[in-house]
Amino acid sequence: MKIMIIGGGGREHALGWALAKSEGGRDFYFLPGNGGTISIGHNIKGLKDHDSIIDFAKKERIEFTVVGPEKPLVDGIVDRFDEEGLSIFGPSKEASQLEGSKAFAKEVMQNANVPTAAFEIFDDFNAAKRYIEKKGAPFVIKADGLAGGKGVVVCSNKREGIEALEILMLERKFGESGEIVIIEDCLSGIEVSVLALVSGDKILPFIPSQDHKQIYDKDKGPNTGGMGAYAPVPFISGKDTTRINKEIFTPTINELKKRGIEYKGVLYAGLMLTKEGPEVLEFNVRFGDPETQAILPLLNEDFLELLLRTNEGSLPDKLDWNNQYALAVVLASGGYPGTYEKGFEIVIRENDCILFHAGTKIEDRVLYTTGGRVLSVIGVSDDLEGAKQKAYQCIKRISFKNMFYRKDIGDKGIKPL
Repeated sequence: MKIMIIGGGGREHALGWALAKSEGGRDFYFLPGNGGTISIGHNIKGLKDHDSIIDFAKKERIEFTVVGPEKPLVDGIVDRFDEEGLSIFGPSKEASQLEGSKAFAKEVMQNANVPTAAFEIFDDFNAAKRYIEKKGAPFVIKADGLAGGKGVVVCSNKREGIEALEILMLERKFGESGEIVIIEDCLSGIEVSVLALVSGDKILPFIPSQDHKQIYDKDKGPNTGGMGAYAPVPFISGKDTTRINKEIFTPTINELKKRGIEYKGVLYAGLMLTKEGPEVLEFNVRFGDPETQAILPLLNEDFLELLLRTNEGSLPDKLDWNNQYALAVVLASGGYPGTYEKGFEIVIRENDCILFHAGTKIEDRVLYTTGGRVLSVIGVSDDLEGAKQKAYQCIKRISFKNMFYRKDIGDKGIKPL
């Protein structure tokens, strides 16, 4: 079976790795892929617009496509594939508004009575500024559209809020994504991620995971695309997962149905566990990165069959997990998420961890850095502390110039606050 995976990060390498574990020989095509995906299949460069991707899929007779990043989904690639009669995994353009427009997502949650922070939406800088001048801190400002995980600013005072507004709405750092902003109350608690497969009325949650977004230990510094993750989260019980399904996933999907939107794919809920219970920080319409790298090594299922059944509307009642823990540490280029250098050789000595590549390439059989997030190192063990020890031991056998990583991934699960 010929399978195409759109994207070139650690998530896409993990998706390909999990799909390749399915029984039987398969041909894999990664668009564009990285230095790790080439060990699974073919890396295809230069195909960026939907027309060229569809032409390639037809020419190579691709039988199933999985979309990794959010932008192609928000831009409607699933709708285009459907029009051409091509099989693809992911939500439609309309459904993808849950991530593509934070204002849309907040309005859906409000109408569905899904717990989330109180908010106001603004498309005028002066009106937003007046609101901030009257509002007490702390509060959060979010760009409405896609901003690569960097369009969210937690403001501890009014000055920070106005500066964030200027960056988003006047300087247009994120282009059209900042034309509309959401200003919401700042929730306190512990952040976790819960992903679920959704097919019609059926919602099938994965085990919960916890991402680490800030660049430095103890959650200091600016947000990144994610510096590490682990799964499952030991302080979330089966009852908690049931509550999240009942109070968050189900009403959200039902509200979309009321609007004539069918959701089919994976839905990611970024949650804050507050004293009142779980509240939604954001929805994403694709597999998380780096959560996927920590979740998939624990799945005792035929992953391809699972995705196909999502499309077919025949999801199983439950998922089989291996009762272990997985912890992923992201190795980044020094300077990330700001300016960083690339093109450095990566040396990987004998290593018994799972490695998912992101910002890497191979030239003349040598591996080089090409991005901010370079590798995810995954340790798997019977307990979380063992998974952490294994991952960090493996990191000692990897090196590249200016390599940087957090040292505290998993500590919140090992020593809960």
